[in-house]
Amino acid sequence: MPQLVLPVRHEWLSSERSHGKIAIEPFEPGFALTVGNAYRRVLLSSIPGAAPTWVKIEGVLHEFSHTQGVTEDTLDIILNLRKLVFAVAINRPKLLRLKVPGPRTVTARDFEPDADVEILTPDVVLATLDKDGSLEMEVCVERGRGYQAAEKREPEALPINAMLIDSDFSPIKRVNFHVEPSKQEPGLERLVIEVWTNGSMTPEVAVGEASRILEDSFELLTEFPQAPPPEEQPGGEPGVDTAARVELNEHLFRNVDELELSVRASNCLKTANIRTIADLVQKTESELLKNKNFGKKSLNEIKTILGEMGLSLGMRLDPEELERLRTQYERSFES
Repeated sequence: MPQLVLPVRHEWLSSERSHGKIAIEPFEPGFALTVGNAYRRVLLSSIPGAAPTWVKIEGVLHEFSHTQGVTEDTLDIILNLRKLVFAVAINRPKLLRLKVPGPRTVTARDFEPDADVEILTPDVVLATLDKDGSLEMEVCVERGRGYQAAEKREPEALPINAMLIDSDFSPIKRVNFHVEPSKQEPGLERLVIEVWTNGSMTPEVAVGEASRILEDSFELLTEFPQAPPPEEQPGGEPGVDTAARVELNEHLFRNVDELELSVRASNCLKTANIRTIADLVQKTESELLKNKNFGKKSLNEIKTILGEMGLSLGMRLDPEELERLRTQYERSFES
């Protein structure tokens, strides 16, 4: 049966701070469209970012108030705050403070510096003050996903006279993709994804984050048992008897604890009562995947390590032959 063609290479056709275009190939016909749709939806909906969530302005009671000496009304100031782009290094809310006397033009640069928050748009104008005006306010900046309307947010310990802000957390402004014929493999396809960000995250980081979200979303389902390979199917051609040609491999008698596996994979092997590498190599992929919490990632990890030892899963080791090898292995230490 022909193997499913999976992508093996990618190339960044353009890469800037807020715009990038990546080509991925090859794909089976029709498969690139499926992958492209998944990436576009995840990029637009699920990439975390930072945005202002509420503001408190000294002397202002609500959004429709006006401050003496300030040209803009409160709604305009809130709209200007929503134009700001932040890079926040922590996962808890941060307060930014600003206190400016007039006359002057107030910009985002006038906020007091904070080690955990970087304002990437410092020249955005927030308000204009005349000689009798002043502006003092606190703005809360938080990390989140997607878009949250102010009226749908539950205020938690909101300060008196603070006003909630409609928050657009997504650092992704736009995503396009298209499918074109592969230039290197006739009959196959190439997926080209184009990403625009607000500058708080590069397209490379955004695509990587989307990839991890997709991988984590599907990982649970990889724990379902696999269809056995053809040689294991009832009535099929019997598999090759490895015991007839196995040579002394000292790794067979090592404990699986010595493999330096991930905690998850190691715990799964212990639960399945697999103690030695000899026990492990006699298991098939489908048998391992039947164990609870044992997924494709753990399986690939084990296959890679065994391959480095010259071993593989699904080996048939005759008990008498295995005991003979064990005796030979132990005698090598005595001599």
